Amino acid sequence: MKKVLYRHLFSKVLGFSLLLLSFSSYAQEDAVVEETAPEEAVADDSAAAAGDPVKGKQLFNQNCAACHALNRKMTGPALANVETRLAEEEGLDKEWLYAWIRNSAGMIASGDAYANEIYAEYNQAAMTAFPTLSNADIDDILAYTAAPPPAPATAAANTNAGGTDGAAAGGISNEIILGALALVFGLLVIMLFLVNKTLRRIAEANGVVLEKEKAEKSTPIWKAFVQNQFLVLVSVIFLLLGSAYFAYGWMMQIGIDQGYAPIQPIHYSHKIHAGDNKIECKYCHSSARVSKHSGIPSLNVCMNCHKSIYEYTGNPEGPSPDDLANGYTNEFYTGEIKKLYKAVGWDEENQKYTGESQPVEWVRIHNLPDFAYFNHSQHVSVAGIQCQTCHGPVEEMEIMYQYSPLTMGWCINCHRETNIKIEGNEYYEAIHAELSKKYGVENLTAAMMGGLECGKCHY
Repeated sequence: MKKVLYRHLFSKVLGFSLLLLSFSSYAQEDAVVEETAPEEAVADDSAAAAGDPVKGKQLFNQNCAACHALNRKMTGPALANVETRLAEEEGLDKEWLYAWIRNSAGMIASGDAYANEIYAEYNQAAMTAFPTLSNADIDDILAYTAAPPPAPATAAANTNAGGTDGAAAGGISNEIILGALALVFGLLVIMLFLVNKTLRRIAEANGVVLEKEKAEKSTPIWKAFVQNQFLVLVSVIFLLLGSAYFAYGWMMQIGIDQGYAPIQPIHYSHKIHAGDNKIECKYCHSSARVSKHSGIPSLNVCMNCHKSIYEYTGNPEGPSPDDLANGYTNEFYTGEIKKLYKAVGWDEENQKYTGESQPVEWVRIHNLPDFAYFNHSQHVSVAGIQCQTCHGPVEEMEIMYQYSPLTMGWCINCHRETNIKIEGNEYYEAIHAELSKKYGVENLTAAMMGGLECGKCHY
């Protein structure tokens, strides 16, 4: 009777699991289908008649976006529906906008009331004049500022990773399906345990004795090892040699931090700044040209750009799968910009500093011992060495890390292999001519110029 009961229960569970598997496949296939509603193109008739918002967007990004946004105050006022607002609130027509955009300073000097009001409100900084913009260009820009923002695109199923992520439209999410399958397999394990227990009871009832295997009594391994003196001696010798090898390797790594990549209080992506935006290293690390140290950039240097760049829009194609896996989304980068604003005390709404600044405790990455002398300006300005020579491909680094070992042997090898650059460098002309005769070579290395003398680095 029990066997029939278990067989009946097993068939039901198996049938239920097969049903879930088939439904899961159907739901995943259905999730691949992307349902997109037709976009409704709603445009203002008057703006469309006056200009082309598509061309206007391009002109806006080229000429206006550095100081203006559509829906928020930046260096200049927000420009959404600016033509309508000026007409309704100030009684100004489009001719006034033509004159203001082409020559704002002239409008201010002429005594125009609203022009001087704007001038006073925005720190008495006149807007850049754009005399080359035609009326048609300005009409296109105004049409773009009057156009409603586009509707957010429907998120499509992500199939780049070889599967369907998230829940299928109108179906059951993968998490629920996987949970149901886990429950089914758990029931199967419980059934097998009960069947095994039942069979043992039946066997014992029929007089079948189940004996446990007993391990043969033997000499313990540790005791046999201790009794063999030769084996003990060889093991001790290998243990001492191995310990010495690993101790030597550990001590030789003291002070070598190659690969060190600490987490900074504000995430700074060299990949975005030096890579995507092609910002020169020495724009931020300006003291590398003239000083021993490359220097930590002041936050004011960051604000040169981030007064206007208040959010990260990223790649138009969206973040890569690797960025998503690491949490590097547009919202993440925008949040880091907000941390910068908090540190410098920048009021986004009123576009001014509050004076309530906070220090940023950056974590140093490259740190030479105190007894080693290194001068950035000598290598960068005199020798003309690129930053990537020592610091690696920083333009590809999302998180900055120590690329080179920065050991004494590494520096000496560089001095032995690097030729002195004398083209246009009067500093080396005389000494290069004399040493070239001495060594009988045309090109001198840094080592031939005294780059291996102890006092050069250990003064």
